Amino acid sequence: MIWLTWRQLRAGAAMLAAALAALALLLAVTGPGLSDDFSKGSAACVTQNDGCSQFFQTFYHDNQALFLITAVVVMLVPALVGLFWGAPLIARELEAGTHRLVWNQSITRTRWLAVKLGLTGLAAMVAAGIGGLAVTWWAGPVDKAAAGNTPGFPRLGAVLFPARGIVPIGYAAFAFALGVALGMLIRRTLPAMAITLTVFAALQVAMPLLLRPHLIPAQHSYFRIDPATNVDFMERANGGPLNLTLKAQVPTDTSAWVLSQRLVDKARHTVHGALPLAANGPCNAPPPSQEQNQGPQGQGPGQGQAGKTSPPGEKQCFDEIDRLGYRQEVTYQPSSRFWTFQVIETGIYTALAALLAGFSFWWIRRRLT
Repeated sequence: MIWLTWRQLRAGAAMLAAALAALALLLAVTGPGLSDDFSKGSAACVTQNDGCSQFFQTFYHDNQALFLITAVVVMLVPALVGLFWGAPLIARELEAGTHRLVWNQSITRTRWLAVKLGLTGLAAMVAAGIGGLAVTWWAGPVDKAAAGNTPGFPRLGAVLFPARGIVPIGYAAFAFALGVALGMLIRRTLPAMAITLTVFAALQVAMPLLLRPHLIPAQHSYFRIDPATNVDFMERANGGPLNLTLKAQVPTDTSAWVLSQRLVDKARHTVHGALPLAANGPCNAPPPSQEQNQGPQGQGPGQGQAGKTSPPGEKQCFDEIDRLGYRQEVTYQPSSRFWTFQVIETGIYTALAALLAGFSFWWIRRRLT
């Protein structure tokens, strides 16, 4: 039975092994140089006026293509496992009637299914685990650079989390077990493949939007308004009010997963539009004689023409904003919880896979003829 299962699996396993070998070779060749470039660049940029934001942006854009390609490859592995290994595994046998040949011999239904599930499912989980851990190692420097950009790609977010760590193992186990169960119910290969892909994709979309943010209670913090950390856009029109746009980042943890953020006043009410500041206060627009030092209207804080220094009164303006009690309110999941979320989500998907496998054993013994 093991030999028969291996003969049915070996073509797909060989293709997947070849793809993983090519990916591993690419990562092994480029990974050490990538890590070395990031270490040297981040060590040199700490003395710059903007910290390392410019270096992070340049480093990320230089490696963006391969960074996103590797993430997509890892995310596709579980889906392909469910589509091409899980759904046809039993449906193809039932559709062709070849299962009767085995069942009429000394092989029981339970053993037949156990060998197929065990051997193929284990191969799927190993393949997904190797891909996920290899890409996690390679992408470490780019993850740090990407998290420092605005908008960033937090490792707990929808873009990177499914392609990092151990969670692809859980995804592969679930997708495979889902395909097997649906194939057994539908008994037709192509419909089972289509429904498997639809259900798996729907759950992958729902998880980061509806479930993952609430697996652990989020942190809720208030931060001072500081042009160096959390102000993305600042506009002071002549004789008009001050408008601020805040970065969707946690000033003390740029890799955190921000669930929501807003500008609030001292009473913790949301501030919509311009800040209601005194017309004669330090945040009022400078007189025309000072406009040439301020730079074009609508630039980011502290950005004058040709990289000039901050306009006169900017420090006093933000001191006034701080004195009046304006804060950035952020609800977020800290980046330090990455591996905790990995373990929890892997456990959820593995448990779902176990339930689907149990259902398959029950169905083949009691309902399948």
